[in-house]
Amino acid sequence: MTTRALYTPEEILAATGGTARGTLADVTGISIDTRTLEPGDAFFAITGENSDGHAYVAKALENGASLAVVAADRVQGLPDGPLVVVPDVLGALTDLGKAARARSEARIVAVTGSVGKTTTKEALRIALSADGETHASAASYNNHWGVPLSLARFPRSARYGVFEVGMNHPGEITPLVRMVRPHVAVITTVEAVHIAQFSGIEEIADAKAEIFDGLEPGGTAVLNRDNPLFDRLVASARAKGVKNIVSFGADPACEVRLKDVVLHPACSTVVADVLGTPVTFKLGMPGRHIVQNALAVLAAVRLLGGDLALAAVALARLRPPPGRGVPVSLSVSGGTATLLDESYNANPASMRAAIDVLSRTPVGPRGRRIAVLGDMLELGTEGAQHHRELAEALEAGKIDRVFCAGPLMHALWEVLPSSRKGGYAVHASHLEPLISAAIRAGDTLMVKGSNGSRMGPLVKALAERFRLPGDALLEG
Repeated sequence: MTTRALYTPEEILAATGGTARGTLADVTGISIDTRTLEPGDAFFAITGENSDGHAYVAKALENGASLAVVAADRVQGLPDGPLVVVPDVLGALTDLGKAARARSEARIVAVTGSVGKTTTKEALRIALSADGETHASAASYNNHWGVPLSLARFPRSARYGVFEVGMNHPGEITPLVRMVRPHVAVITTVEAVHIAQFSGIEEIADAKAEIFDGLEPGGTAVLNRDNPLFDRLVASARAKGVKNIVSFGADPACEVRLKDVVLHPACSTVVADVLGTPVTFKLGMPGRHIVQNALAVLAAVRLLGGDLALAAVALARLRPPPGRGVPVSLSVSGGTATLLDESYNANPASMRAAIDVLSRTPVGPRGRRIAVLGDMLELGTEGAQHHRELAEALEAGKIDRVFCAGPLMHALWEVLPSSRKGGYAVHASHLEPLISAAIRAGDTLMVKGSNGSRMGPLVKALAERFRLPGDALLEG
């Protein structure tokens, strides 16, 4: 069986404006990382903050890359070919992404929001795949190189496209969404995330509303009516010429309305009205916040012309992406414990959601619910207060023990009752011996913090230390 070419050499050269060196072959994929490169991929030698792809060109070609795209001022010392020489490699990748979008006849949805982008993107991928070939952004590829890379990988045969768009500062979404040009734009929610880079949450809403700048004519904005910034987002959409707006949530005025939900430890059962169609479905991930975003998913499916019934059934297959609630079994004295890996980033809204899920997760006999929390970063001058306020969620969730890591989390540690305190450390890695000594059979731990708080390595260390016989170490 032969793999259909993603691009011919002529298409690569036309899109990038590059010059060929050596004999070029058809391209079956796009790569910027030799560790994941597949034979037939075109390797783009991106220069980043910590590495230069030109140092890996020879390895990429040895590993079977069909060609490497390199900068003209970096050609010296590289293999003779096959190369495509361009003025700027990231610019060439962007141009290739634009070319892929221009040739596509797929129906496209773009997703942004302060919380829930990646899980919503995955839910859209699963829901739309039930109806036809669907291409979606990998991982959290939502920035100035991730979006062009995701677009460049867009096969012409795809019926649907799902793209995640993110930002840390104002003005970042507009150029990305103008590349994607979606037919449907989803904003999951607006919260105090990266607020240190903004004057207030209203400015965050305005930055998220940049997603409307690239909406195709006649396209639809899908917005969370339960969010306090809903009216501001609607006004932004109207000001940018968006005529079609669909709201989702529990509010009775929603076009996509949550009518009933039963939250289970590992899933949810949902009854909703989706643009006039009653739908009852099982959602394969726990959490009220996941239910909310599933409404946006079904709205987008309907608006893109997908099969709503197939999509609703498919959502039972939704599972947590890495670092967003993946359960890990730990072998401890006397039995097993469960670790919920929520280590991929944190903010006040996602932290409360994770605590709520922990509160609903079963424990064994004598088991306890334990929260292991790292700093939430980029919260500006109100950072300490945001951390202190988590005490209320921990109390409401009846969390038995709390371990804290980081200077900001000390604000929470100071207000916790002594009966709830498990341990504190300035660095996450220093919590490992404290947690290891405390954990017992039947416990459920939830580990969460901003990426900069280094909770991911703590999860890996605990998973390795308490690995079940025959289990593989966590990926990522």
